Amino acid sequence: MSDKKPPAPLETDKPPATQKSGASEIDAFLRQARAMAPLSGNGSGRLVLALDATMSRQPTWDLACKLQAEMFDAVAKAGSLKVQLVYFRGFGECRASKFVSDTAALKELMVRIDCRGGNTQIGKVFSHALAETGREKINALIYIGDAMEEPIDDLAEKAGNLGLRGVPVFLFQEGRDAIAEHAFKEFARLSKGAWFRFDRNSAAALAKLLSAVAVFATGGLKALEARGRPEDHMMIEHLKGGRAG
Repeated sequence: MSDKKPPAPLETDKPPATQKSGASEIDAFLRQARAMAPLSGNGSGRLVLALDATMSRQPTWDLACKLQAEMFDAVAKAGSLKVQLVYFRGFGECRASKFVSDTAALKELMVRIDCRGGNTQIGKVFSHALAETGREKINALIYIGDAMEEPIDDLAEKAGNLGLRGVPVFLFQEGRDAIAEHAFKEFARLSKGAWFRFDRNSAAALAKLLSAVAVFATGGLKALEARGRPEDHMMIEHLKGGRAG
C-alpha cells in the first residue's frame, strides 16, 4: 500500500451471539456446503489472509512475511489475485487492509506490524470474512495461528456459515496446542476447507501449500488440477475428502 496509514479496524467487532449451534444445525450446514458448486476457473479471485499477531507469534512473523510474498509469486501467471491482510493483537485490536494485488505493498504493511500480547479474536476474523463476501465474493480464507481462546460453538457456527457461502477456511496451525488443533479441524470441516500443521522446520512445505490455496482462489479445483504440483494434488485430496493435514 502506498500510504503509511494503519489498516482500518474491523466494522464487525461485535460480541458473539450467545445462542449455541445444535448438532442437527451443524449437520445441516455441512449438507448445504457440500451441495454447493465448486468455483469456476475464471482466473481471478479474492483471498483473505488472516494472522494471529499476539506475542506468541513474534518468532515466526518474519517468516510469515516471506511466505506471503512467495504465495503471490506462485500465482503471478495463473491469474489476478487480490489479497486482504487481517490481523489481531493486543487488547481487542483487529484490523484489515484494503484488497491489493501488489506483493510489495502487502509485505510492506506486514513488516510494520509488531506482535503484542492478547487473546485470540478468531470470531472477529470469521465475522469480517462473512461481511466481506456479502459485499463481493471471497474465494478463500487463510488463517495462520497457534491458539484458540474463544467459545468453540460460536466460532463453529460462523465457520459453517462461511461454508454455506462458498468460503472454505484453510487453517495453518503453528505448534501442537491440543485445544487449537481440535477447534481448527472442526472449522475446516464445517467450512469445507482444510487444516495443516507447520513449524519453523516446515516453512518450505507451508509456502507450497499457501501457493496451492492461492491457485485455488484464482480458479478453483480446475486450476489446481491444471497446475498439477504435488502440493496441488494434496490440497485437492483435502478439499474433496475433508482430511486433516
